Amino acid sequence: MSTEIGSSSTQEPTGHRSGFVAIVGRPNVGKSTLLNQLLGEKIAIVTPKPQTTRNRITGIRTTPHGQVVFMDTPGIHRARSVINRRMVETALKTLREVDGVLWIVDVRNGIQKEDEDISRTLKESRATTLILLNKIDLIAKDRLLPLMDRCSSLLPHREIIPISALKGDNVPLLLDAILKLLPEGPRYYPEGDVTDQTERFIASEIIREKIFLLTREEIPYLTAVVIDEFTEKEQKNLVVIKATIHTERESHKAILIGKRGAMLKGIGQQAREELEILLGCRIFLELFVKVTRGWSQDPRSLKEFGL
Repeated sequence: MSTEIGSSSTQEPTGHRSGFVAIVGRPNVGKSTLLNQLLGEKIAIVTPKPQTTRNRITGIRTTPHGQVVFMDTPGIHRARSVINRRMVETALKTLREVDGVLWIVDVRNGIQKEDEDISRTLKESRATTLILLNKIDLIAKDRLLPLMDRCSSLLPHREIIPISALKGDNVPLLLDAILKLLPEGPRYYPEGDVTDQTERFIASEIIREKIFLLTREEIPYLTAVVIDEFTEKEQKNLVVIKATIHTERESHKAILIGKRGAMLKGIGQQAREELEILLGCRIFLELFVKVTRGWSQDPRSLKEFGL
């Protein structure tokens, strides 16, 4: 799945457009859901819990007339902890590297203080911003107009597009609008690529997603997944994956393992089933749990864990 950036060997048609587009917003507004919808397949993990995305996730959408390199970012919020500040820094850094920005607002909650913070940052961005009002399938249509007016007052003269990232409402319209804002240029990636994330990284993310879905409260936020082994055995159509789940407390380790190992088995089973579909082969997945105290506040550990 990974590749080096480089121009395509095929000749693009006249007027071909290409560029980089950041997807930003508060936590849990639907950024990763939108990325998966735009690509037509899942490359970013999605859970109902905020701050699921920790890293910048790259997704590639290629059409006959253009190529968009999307960058899904962690939710921008008023961070206090070291790990959360690192996540916000990742998102803000991305804004300085792109041609366009998709600012997602959750219409159910209206404009929050963090949305106002984001709008002030976007005013200073050189990139063209599209404002997306997401989850329109969950509210009455008469609530949209006041919200559109509010967004226009925060960021004047920007196009506003109501969407449902989950159901795909207005996503084709959005893709057309994105392509129009990009400069003319060649493809950065071969036509078949949908991400530049490595299979090891995707495996760690899927395991982490299952932890988010199966455990409660603060446990998912104090865990990190490291792939210790990723071995392809082509003759057996098998990939062997061994991963360590790092957590900060002994009590959390006990919960992650569960009674007679039931929780860890459930996490592993759900992750293995999804990875087999994604990679198109059999998966042998072995999970371990290790207590690494204070990792989420330790810059060295954060770097080691890819954050």
